[in-house]
Amino acid sequence: MAQTSSDRKPGRRLGDIGLPGIILGIGLGGFVDGILLHQILQWHHMLSSSETANIDVGAYPVTTVHGLQMNTLWDGLFHTVTWLAVLIGLGMLYSRLNNTRSRNRVWASRLLWGWMLFGWGLFNVVEGLVDHQILGIHHVITGEFQVLADVLFLVFGALLMVGGWLLQRSAEPAQRGTTERGTTEQDR
Repeated sequence: MAQTSSDRKPGRRLGDIGLPGIILGIGLGGFVDGILLHQILQWHHMLSSSETANIDVGAYPVTTVHGLQMNTLWDGLFHTVTWLAVLIGLGMLYSRLNNTRSRNRVWASRLLWGWMLFGWGLFNVVEGLVDHQILGIHHVITGEFQVLADVLFLVFGALLMVGGWLLQRSAEPAQRGTTERGTTEQDR
């Protein structure tokens, strides 16, 4: 038996997972950046380009103990923000699901995964523009291919946003919050 819009609580449809998905994507994209690029590959840290930054934050070269301490502190603050984004996104997602069947179905949803990819791409674009370009506090890598790596980071973010947008648009109408009459609650 299909639910109509009058049977659902406002803001509690399966289709209302765009914002939680974006916030989850931002947090998870931040984790990929922080864990992979900062810690495992050690390509950059939050303040690794502080000597040539566009704002005066001091000099914290990763070749000194003090520089590594400051970069580690700021990497930790960055991870805290991304962790909070994941917790907030999960809390929002959970609060918008109204039954166990929806909770089980949502993780296989193109809608959620599309919005999460969009959020990851949004993280990359904002972080790439703010930290790499505007503030200049760090870059994907330093050296000969710095500009290319920064541009590719932005392009990858834009592709994630486009791919995520297309994926969530391809979700089944029922996942998007469409009623059996083909209208959404927002249309009413």
